[in-house]
Amino acid sequence: MAMKDCIVIGAGAAGLSAGLTLARARRTTLLVDAGRPSNLVATSIGGLSGHDRQAPGEYYAVARAQLAAYPSVELRSGEVLQAVRNDDGTFAVTLAGGRREWARAVILAPGMNYRFPDVPGLAERWGTSAFHCPFCRGWEARNQPMGVLASGAVGVHGALNLRAWTDRITLLTNGASLTGDHRDLLAAGGIAWDERPVAVLDGPGTDLRTVAFTDGTDLAVTALLVKSTLYQRSTLARDLGAILTAPDEMLSVEAIAVDAMCRTAVPGLYAAGDAATSVPPSMAAAIASGYLAGAAATVQTAAGSLR
Repeated sequence: MAMKDCIVIGAGAAGLSAGLTLARARRTTLLVDAGRPSNLVATSIGGLSGHDRQAPGEYYAVARAQLAAYPSVELRSGEVLQAVRNDDGTFAVTLAGGRREWARAVILAPGMNYRFPDVPGLAERWGTSAFHCPFCRGWEARNQPMGVLASGAVGVHGALNLRAWTDRITLLTNGASLTGDHRDLLAAGGIAWDERPVAVLDGPGTDLRTVAFTDGTDLAVTALLVKSTLYQRSTLARDLGAILTAPDEMLSVEAIAVDAMCRTAVPGLYAAGDAATSVPPSMAAAIASGYLAGAAATVQTAAGSLR
């Protein structure tokens, strides 16, 4: 089997960006995609210049078609089961079905698993009326009554941040108690709070109209910012020896540690997109990091060195 310059694991926004960068540098590249971009549940992309309010599926279709025009790149559907770094610094990647591929560099761009509170009615509204990023969905919910489903400092921070989009905000702690300092900050910012446990989110289809509490009362809310925690989708990063950061109370990310050029601590291994970022994930950030990872891998393979 011929040695490829690079294998990109994941073909979401970051992986496609990395693939395009490698393709334009004429690097032999394999993109392996399991077909699970995190934002496919969203109705539209928010804040990506040139693609603002475009459906995610449309974006991916165009990006894949553009990538197909480059002969040095192959995009293959499938799952990566294992990846190891060989003694000579190259990588062996095993796909579902047993096929094995070899490359001088690997870019991890698998996306992340989003975990959010187990509140009835939340899962079916995730990515539409319930979301984790106000910069992605805040404009669509502007001037509406918004809620923040979170507790502690992260909930207070999220509620204060939402004032850019609306002046009708309620922090919902879902049974957790706020400190006196937190209440003072919310009151000073003109933000309401409710510490009662949430029973269910209600509304037609994926729309949100009310948040019902366990005591039988409800609150009119049409958009909900939700604290979610991001976790790696597989053990590949750990298996290859990459360093992962601990989940952070504010950012809630279990990220692959990378430098400014998306290099991990493992020579020849890069990471991009949600899986490698310690800032709130977004399409724009994923595309930028994919470009950097692709450029760094191109330089590495051109130099014939792993650093």
